[in-house]
Amino acid sequence: MVQLNTITIRVLAFGITKEIVGGRSVDVEVGDGATVGDIRTKLLQSFPPLQDLACLRMGVNNEFAEEDQIVHVQDELALLPPVSGG
Repeated sequence: MVQLNTITIRVLAFGITKEIVGGRSVDVEVGDGATVGDIRTKLLQSFPPLQDLACLRMGVNNEFAEEDQIVHVQDELALLPPVSGG
């Protein structure tokens, strides 16, 4: 069995997600080669109220990210909650 190296990814939280995760950021441990989708899954498991948000996007290095995008330890990730205006 091949064991992947574990990396820690810091995910910044904005808006309502700050309240849900309990701060401005949260660290997520994943295997090397993990994707945005893998990190989203871990976050949803760790913080079930995130599942109640109508639309939750993730960003990598100031750009919207696709679920299959591979994440590197130096990347800056962000939880982007739905935004409403008026």
